Amino acid sequence: MSQQKSDYAADTDIDATLDDTPDEETVDETVRQLRSNGFEVVVVDSADKALETLQSHIPAGASVMNGHSTTLEEVGFAEYLSEGDHEWESLADEIWGIDDDERRQDARRESQTADYFLGSVNAIAESGELVAADRSGSRIGAYPFAAGNVVIVSGINKIVPTLGDALDRLESVAYPLENERAKEAYGVESAIAKQLIFRQELEEGRTTVVLVREQLGY
Repeated sequence: MSQQKSDYAADTDIDATLDDTPDEETVDETVRQLRSNGFEVVVVDSADKALETLQSHIPAGASVMNGHSTTLEEVGFAEYLSEGDHEWESLADEIWGIDDDERRQDARRESQTADYFLGSVNAIAESGELVAADRSGSRIGAYPFAAGNVVIVSGINKIVPTLGDALDRLESVAYPLENERAKEAYGVESAIAKQLIFRQELEEGRTTVVLVREQLGY
């Protein structure tokens, strides 16, 4: 199922001023602030380069889980994890191979402690904070502590000036688009039920932000 932003843009009213492509000076300052807050940062020029970065970043033998992310789909990682030629343990495929609902839910919770958990965020403040939200918490539950390593992939369109703007972007850009996707994909509305402001990473090397110089995700 296609889940590109263009599939839902006509049905939503978003604040386009919080979904612009920033200039290089802004990107550089955001990278500086993210690094000062303890995040590792890699900046790449394209979705293809982002996938190459992920492929080289995760070691063979690692257990890997991804939270739902349109960005990961757009860079090709979701498909690569399931069908690609790698030596990782794909926890997502193991989970969706479980027939029993209760056992599958238990496995989803256990997957939060993956060696590498990949996902995206809804906004990045130029001051170096990450903002993400979820209906169930399964996408963001691993970010603060549970996973051994976290990799966040984001288009630079999610960069906004302040933390307040990042929270506004969550409400006025990401949520309306995700709500339309959820109604089509699951038959239910989404909700900003569980929200994370990731201000600092205190464990050196644990969390890496891959910034892509493209418009990606919601």
